[in-house]
Amino acid sequence: MAAVAEVEVVVAHHERATLRVGDVFLKVDAHQARTDVEVEAMAMAPIPTPEVLWRKPPVLALGALPGTALGRLGEPSTASSAAWVAAGAAARMLHDAPLPPWPGRSLDELTSELDGECAWLVRNGVLPSDVITRNRRVAEAALRPWTPVFTHGDLQLSHVFVDGDEITGVIDWSEAAKGDAMYDLATLTLGHAEHLGDVVAGYGTDVDLDVIRGWWSLRSLLGVRWLAEHGFDPTAPGCEVDVLRSLARR
Repeated sequence: MAAVAEVEVVVAHHERATLRVGDVFLKVDAHQARTDVEVEAMAMAPIPTPEVLWRKPPVLALGALPGTALGRLGEPSTASSAAWVAAGAAARMLHDAPLPPWPGRSLDELTSELDGECAWLVRNGVLPSDVITRNRRVAEAALRPWTPVFTHGDLQLSHVFVDGDEITGVIDWSEAAKGDAMYDLATLTLGHAEHLGDVVAGYGTDVDLDVIRGWWSLRSLLGVRWLAEHGFDPTAPGCEVDVLRSLARR
C-alpha cells in the first residue's frame, strides 16, 4: 500500500481552517468573499504567491511555497538581515503596483473600532488602564490620512517565505485591499523591532517611524480580544500584550 501523507492542521477556528496534506494546503473559509479577495489579489500581486491548484467552495487548494517563514511572532527570527531587506523590497514592489478595485477599511472605521476595543480592554481588566491609554495615544500617529496603495493587509513575518536571502513567496492574501503602506511594514516588524532598519533599507524610501509605532499599538490593541476568542494567546512572550507593555514604556 502506498504511503499516505499525514493531514496537518495548520490553523483552525470558527471562521476558517487551513490543512496541509503533503505539498498541498487546503483552506476552508465560510466567508467566500474572503476567498474571492485572496484569489484575485494573488493574481494581481507582482511578487511570488502560492499556486492556486483548484477551488471548490468552501475549499481553496494552494501549492506549498519553497523555503521557510521569515519568522514567527514571539520567537527570534533566524533569517538573515539580507532576507529582511528582501522582505522590505517585496513590500515596496507590492505598494508600487496598481490598486485593487475593492476598498479597505476607512480611517473612521478604524478609529471607531479602536475606541471600542480600548473600552473593552479597560472594562475587562486585560491590561492596566495606563498601558491602554498610553498605547491609544501612540496609535494616534497612525490615524491620519494616507495615500492608498495595494496592501497585503496581514503581512505577518510568518506569511513571508524565504530561501536563504531570497523571498520565495507571500501567503494569506484574504485581507488584501487599498490601505496604508506603513501598516504592512508595521505588521511585518511587529514584535521584531530589531529588524525594522533592514526592512526600511529594503523598502528604499523614507518611513515615518512614529507611524510604524502607531500601527504596532493599533494592531495590538485591536488584536488582543480577537486572538483570545479564537484560541490564540496574545499574552505569550513577545506577542501583542508584550508589545503593548513595551510601547507604553517609551
